[in-house]
Amino acid sequence: MSSGTFDELRREYSGGTLDEPDLAADWPTQFGRWLADTVAAGLPEPNAMVLATADAAGRPSCRTVLLKGYDEHGFVFFTNYESRKGTELSANPHASLVFPWFAIFRQVIVTGPVERTSREETESYFATRPRGAQLGAWASPQSRPLPGRAALETAWRAVEDRFGADDVPPPPHWGGFRISPVTVEFWQGRVSRLHDRLRYRRDDDGQWLTERLAP
Repeated sequence: MSSGTFDELRREYSGGTLDEPDLAADWPTQFGRWLADTVAAGLPEPNAMVLATADAAGRPSCRTVLLKGYDEHGFVFFTNYESRKGTELSANPHASLVFPWFAIFRQVIVTGPVERTSREETESYFATRPRGAQLGAWASPQSRPLPGRAALETAWRAVEDRFGADDVPPPPHWGGFRISPVTVEFWQGRVSRLHDRLRYRRDDDGQWLTERLAP
């Protein structure tokens, strides 16, 4: 693809503005407002977020996961603790999130330390998953090489036979992570790339400040 083709993809961002008087008093309220806007706009998977982690040596990786809850304590998602992201977060418990709401010219960018959710929280969420997804959590050795699709389907059927009609509990290697933000940035695309970037930042005393960043 030539550079000229990329020039043809350029578009102006004119979806709105984000000014200081419009910003909520706290980041959970502001995030809730914007999340509601994405739902109202009909965006697919509005709770999808790009999760960036790094291993103990600082080598990064990223992938898309689904947000399953948030409050003033942070953002929660669930995964296999033995997956690549799970092992990286165990070795280096810090992460960044990006909610890429391109269709409405917005992003939310989060940074902060990470900790596992309680087992009770994991069990409560796991009980709400479709049964097929519950079985998949047991069957899939997430992030490990497979000899082929058939191996995964065979493992899934074995788990299905194991549990039969019984309730499926969460595997011991599966659970939640909570990212406790130290920064939450709300990015609104503007004309001429003069974007609005307003950030909530927690200082060393645990107090939240707001600040505008240059685009």
